[in-house]
Amino acid sequence: RLARLAIDVSVPVDDAGRWDPDATPESAALRRDFTCNAMALDPLTGELIDPLAGRSDLEARRLRHASERFSEDPLRVLRGMQLVARFELEPASSTVDLCRRLRGAALPKERIFGEWRQLLLRGIAIGRGLRFLQATGWLHDLPELEALVDCPQDPRWHPEGCVWTHTGHCLDVFAGERIDDEREDLIVGLAVLCHDLGKPATTETRDGRWISHGHDRAGVAPSETLLARLTDETALVAEVLPLVRDHLAPVQLHRAQSGPAAIRRLARRVGRIDRLVRVARADQHGRPPLAADGFPAGDWLLERARSLGVEQAPPIPFVRGRDLVERGEEPGPSFGPVLERCYEAQIEGRVSSREEALKLLETVLARSRRRTR
Repeated sequence: RLARLAIDVSVPVDDAGRWDPDATPESAALRRDFTCNAMALDPLTGELIDPLAGRSDLEARRLRHASERFSEDPLRVLRGMQLVARFELEPASSTVDLCRRLRGAALPKERIFGEWRQLLLRGIAIGRGLRFLQATGWLHDLPELEALVDCPQDPRWHPEGCVWTHTGHCLDVFAGERIDDEREDLIVGLAVLCHDLGKPATTETRDGRWISHGHDRAGVAPSETLLARLTDETALVAEVLPLVRDHLAPVQLHRAQSGPAAIRRLARRVGRIDRLVRVARADQHGRPPLAADGFPAGDWLLERARSLGVEQAPPIPFVRGRDLVERGEEPGPSFGPVLERCYEAQIEGRVSSREEALKLLETVLARSRRRTR
């Protein structure tokens, strides 16, 4: 992994990016972000040109800024975050100090989110990357995450410490279980990042214990706010929020040994139960030193969702709007309640085929017509 990071073919350019025949590898290296990205390879001789000792920094797993010109682009702080996580580097104290003097409020969201994507999709030790962000003071710009720092948890269930520490561990678990589907991994990674954002607002002591009842539902609003700071991809955010809201559901349904109707309702709320189980598994396993031997609740839920055909999508409605049109109904607001009633019967298992659903539709329409006479 280090080799993928290290070698670059540097072209001598000036500050505007134009060809500069008087530039040297040394002057080009000083314009780079970190020493590990400031090496070059002579394509004719194969010589490694390393004016800033980037190779020794790599061997020491040290992240060090190339020069004071690092400050020209504050995005480099976020690049440091994801490099620390991807290559398990230790940032030099001088680099952290320099980063603390920078702020990224004016950075375009697409550039910001690009680095967060790298963190979640390529990071090996994502918690380490988050701690770099904390050390540099950049959590101040992300108050939803900053609120997790020192937010207490019951040590019986969370011996690892505060919610911030727990979130880092959860993301490390997630990193070890990515499925190499970038969109799926991004959705799940963002949900793991956000899953406990509701705890600061709901944590209290009761009978001498820390509790955070309702933090799953309370986490939706701060998750939406945080993600809006990072990206304008509203469709992506819309797929993350239900996973935050229902991240406790796998354990709750397993404990109650819930039936098919509850599992179908869950599929309707979250879209993909397989995503939800990944989030819940990371949550359960991100509590060292508690043992992380499997996830029975997740296995149970996946098995039942699979048998019901709702592992990766909610039930397909047996009745659609076109069925009402075929029966002489005029499209309009009245369609919604009728379709919802038929779909709810399907979710509850009161109808188990399209034929049964259409019979129910006829009954519902007949009653509706009698009421309007």
